[in-house]
Amino acid sequence: MTELVLRNRQRTRHVHSPLLRRATNFLLADVLLLERCELAIHLIAAPEMARINQQFLDHAGSTDVITFDYAGETTRPPEHVHGEIFICIDDAVKQARQFRTTWQSELVRYLIHGVLHLVGYDDLTPAGRRTMKREENRLLQMLSRQFSLRRLANAGPSSSRKSQIVNRRASVSLSRAARATRVRS
Repeated sequence: MTELVLRNRQRTRHVHSPLLRRATNFLLADVLLLERCELAIHLIAAPEMARINQQFLDHAGSTDVITFDYAGETTRPPEHVHGEIFICIDDAVKQARQFRTTWQSELVRYLIHGVLHLVGYDDLTPAGRRTMKREENRLLQMLSRQFSLRRLANAGPSSSRKSQIVNRRASVSLSRAARATRVRS
């Protein structure tokens, strides 16, 4: 059973939410073979990310992605993934320029990175970072072959608004008790 909530709360870029939802479901169910997943993904702007970063991680400023793991200790492969991923579109745009890629590819990279944290990967050590980066690159390449990531930009304001209305009812609230992970600073 997969319960996926996708909320687009930013206005920096239009995001084709149905395509992002399909790519996420493919990652969770078909690639990672997760049988049970409760995940909320929030696309946000830099000011909101800075507030979350300060409140929960005591770090100043925005960052690209923050993951909250509500499942607690996991084993590999995880039996149950339960969490939230906050992705800053402003940072995706900025880092896409820096790394000479598209913001859509950065968005999917951050999504993958957050999901990897939820399934037990960690990047606190150099060896862990290398392992996680290799897996992140492999999964990004796989999703890029399966989906046209550039199409994530082909959404008008109406589809973004519709996604917000549909998903508002199922939002998962933040909890200080959750394990938060700041990724890719």
